[in-house]
Amino acid sequence: MMIKRKLKVTFGIAMCLITLMITILPTYAAAYSTYTYSIDGTRLSSPDAYTPQKVYDSINTGIIAATGYSIDNPSDLVVDSYGNIYICDVTGKQYNQETGQLVDVTQKRNRIIVLDRYFNFRYEITSFINEMGARDTLNNPGGMCVNGDKIYIADTGNKRIVILNLLDGGRTDPSLTEAGFFRILPEPSADVFPSGHIYTPVAVASDGSSVYVVSSTTTMGVIAMDIYGEFRGFIGAQKVSEPSIWDIIWDIFQTPEQRAQRRRRVSTEYNNITIDSRGFIYVTTSSLDAGQQQQAIEDRSTDSAYAPVKKLNTNGDDIMNRTGFFPPSGEVQVSTTSYDGGPTGASTIIDVAIGPAETWSIIDEKRQRVFTYDKNGNLLFAFGDKGDQIGNLKSIEAIAYQDSNMIILDKESDAITVYSRTEYGDLLIRALENDNNRLYDKAVEDYQAILQRNINFDTAYIGIGKALYRSGDYNGAMEYYSYAYDTSGYSQAFRMFRKDWVSRYIIVVPIVIVVVCLALVFFFKFAARVNAKTAVTSGKRTFVQELLFAFHLMFHPFDGFWDLKHEKRGSLRGALFYIGLAVLVFTYQSIGRSYMYNPRGTYSNIGVQLLAVCIPVLLWVVANWCLTTLFDGEGSVKDIFIATGYALSPLPLLIIPSTLLTHILSSSESGIITLLNTFAWVWVGLLIFFGVMITHDYSILKNVCTCIGTIVGMAFIMFLCILFATLVSDMVGLVSNIITEITYRM
Repeated sequence: MMIKRKLKVTFGIAMCLITLMITILPTYAAAYSTYTYSIDGTRLSSPDAYTPQKVYDSINTGIIAATGYSIDNPSDLVVDSYGNIYICDVTGKQYNQETGQLVDVTQKRNRIIVLDRYFNFRYEITSFINEMGARDTLNNPGGMCVNGDKIYIADTGNKRIVILNLLDGGRTDPSLTEAGFFRILPEPSADVFPSGHIYTPVAVASDGSSVYVVSSTTTMGVIAMDIYGEFRGFIGAQKVSEPSIWDIIWDIFQTPEQRAQRRRRVSTEYNNITIDSRGFIYVTTSSLDAGQQQQAIEDRSTDSAYAPVKKLNTNGDDIMNRTGFFPPSGEVQVSTTSYDGGPTGASTIIDVAIGPAETWSIIDEKRQRVFTYDKNGNLLFAFGDKGDQIGNLKSIEAIAYQDSNMIILDKESDAITVYSRTEYGDLLIRALENDNNRLYDKAVEDYQAILQRNINFDTAYIGIGKALYRSGDYNGAMEYYSYAYDTSGYSQAFRMFRKDWVSRYIIVVPIVIVVVCLALVFFFKFAARVNAKTAVTSGKRTFVQELLFAFHLMFHPFDGFWDLKHEKRGSLRGALFYIGLAVLVFTYQSIGRSYMYNPRGTYSNIGVQLLAVCIPVLLWVVANWCLTTLFDGEGSVKDIFIATGYALSPLPLLIIPSTLLTHILSSSESGIITLLNTFAWVWVGLLIFFGVMITHDYSILKNVCTCIGTIVGMAFIMFLCILFATLVSDMVGLVSNIITEITYRM
C-alpha cells in the first residue's frame, strides 16, 4: 500500500514537472521560422540553418563588473580574424553597487568594448594619446572596422576617422587599458564637395591600403581615401530619381519652397559598409523609395538603381550578381496595408556581413530579420522576427560572423544573440564551397542531402542542375532545372544537349528538312492542280475541292474571295471545317508546347478554345452584317461567315510549326516562334480585311472605316450581352428571393 502511494506521488510530481517544462520551454524556444522563396515567389518553409545559442548582455560578459556601466543603445558590432568582438557603445547606464541595480540614467561613454571570442570582457577603448601627445577621446562613434592589428573608428561627433593599434594585435588579453595611437584622418577636402557640405562619418571600411567612409549626409557615394587621409574620390554614387513629366508640369504650379522640399526627399546616401577578403566593398542603403524598391523586386530587375545593397569594386562599379529568383533586397512578398500594426512595404536594410563560402547576409530593421544569399544572389534562407523569445529581436542593429556562428546586436535589449549553424546550414555551406571549388560531384551529393531535408529548396535543384551541366550531363541538368522551373538554366542545358544530338545524328537533320520541304512542295502543287481543274469545270464541288480552294485563296485573296462568293468555290461546311480546325490548332498549341515555353504545364481544354474562336467569329459576322446593311454592303450573313471562316485557313500552316519548334529552339531563340505566330495573325487579318472588301464590293478607304466600325460594333454587342445577362441574373435573383420569402411565410 505504501509502495503504491509512493508511486502515485512520484507519478504526480513527474507530471507536474513535465507540465511545467511544456509551459516554460516555449518561452525560450525560437518563435520565428526559417524560410526561403520559390522561383514563382511562394514562401516555403525551410529547416533552420542557424539556431539561437545564447544571449550575452552586460552582466554575463563581465562588462558591468569591469567598467561599472552597462551597454546602452550600441551602434555597431564587428569581429576580427581571431574571433574577438568589438562593440561600439555611445552611452551606458551606471551600475549601483549598493542596490545591485542599473541607474536609469544614461551617460556618455563614447567607448569601444572589446570581448574575447568567448564573449568575456577584455578591455574598453575610451581614450588615446594623439599625435600631439595629448589625451584624446571619441565623440559619438557611429561605426568601425578591424583590419589586421588596427581598428578604424568613425568618430562621428568629431567628424574624423581614428585609427588605433590594437593591443597585442588583438591576440591576447592585454595588461594595458588603452589602445595605441596610429593616425587620425580628418575631414577630407576637395573641390568636388558642394558648398556647405557637412561631413558626418557613420561607417568605415579598410583593406589596409585604402579607407572607405560612409557619411550620412553625403549623397555623392562612398568617400575613398588613402591610408594617410588623402581624398581619392567618390565611388558607387547612387542613381538619382529622374523627374517624371508629371513632376515637371507640377513644378510650374509650385512655390520655390515646395519644389525644394520635394527635391530634398530624393535621398541617395548609404548607411553602412563592409569589405571582404578580396577587397570588394559591400554597401547598404535605406533611403531608396520603398515603392520603387518593391517594384524592382516584383519585376525581378537585375539593375542596381533601386537595390538596397551593392557590391562595388575599387572603381565604384556595382558587380553584384543578381541572378537569383528575385533581386537580393530582403523580403519578397510584402503587404501594403497593416491591420495588426505589423510592418508594411519593402525591407529597410541597415547592415551587411560577409559569411563563409562567399555568402553574405543583410538585416531588415523593419522586420528584425536576416536574409542570407550566395555569390549569385540566390536567397539561401531567411529568419527572424520581433519578440522577446530567445532568437527574436527587438531592434536589430548590426550583424557579423564569428567562424561558423552568426552574431547579431540588438540595440534595444543591449545584448548580443549568438546563432550557431545547424547540420542543415553546414550542408549548405559545404555544397557552396564544393561548387565554388569546382568539385561538382561532391556538390551534387551535398545538394541531394539538402533536398532530403528540404524538398522545397529550389536553389538546391538549380545547384544540382548547374553541377550536372558543368560535368556534361545536360539531360540530367535539364531534369533538375525543370524541378525548380528555371527556364533559363534549362534552355542553356538544352542548347548543349541539342548540339550533342546534332553532332551524333548530323545526317538526320538535312534529311528531315529535305523531306518536309519536298512534302510541302508536292502538296501545294497537288492543291494547285486541283484548283486549276476545278476552276474550268462546272457543277457541284466536292468537299475536298472546297477545302483545297483555301490554298488558292490565301495566296490570291482578290481572285479567291471573288470566286468564293460568285463562283461558289467554297461552302458553309468548308468555313465550319476551318473554324473547327482553328479550334484544334489552338488546343494543340496550348498542350503541345515544350517545357521551356510552358514550364507550369498550363493549358486550355477544347471547350475553352471553342469559345475563344467561335465567339469572336460570330461577333465579327453579326457586327459586320449589321453595319454593312446600312452602308450598301452586298454580302449576306452567309457570305460574311464563309469569307471569315476561310480567312482562318493559314493558321494551321504557321501555328502548328511554331508549336513544334518549341521542342527544337531554346528560349533565347523564341523570336522565331514569335515571328511565326505574329505573321500568322497578320496574314489572317489581311485575309479578313480583303474578304470584307471583296464580299461587299467596297473601296479600300470605305473598307477601313467599315472594319473599324465593325470592331466598335463588336464591343457594343458584348456590352449589350453583358447588360442583358446582368438583368436576367437580377430578375432570377428577385424571383428566387420572392419565392423564398413566400415559402417562409407559408
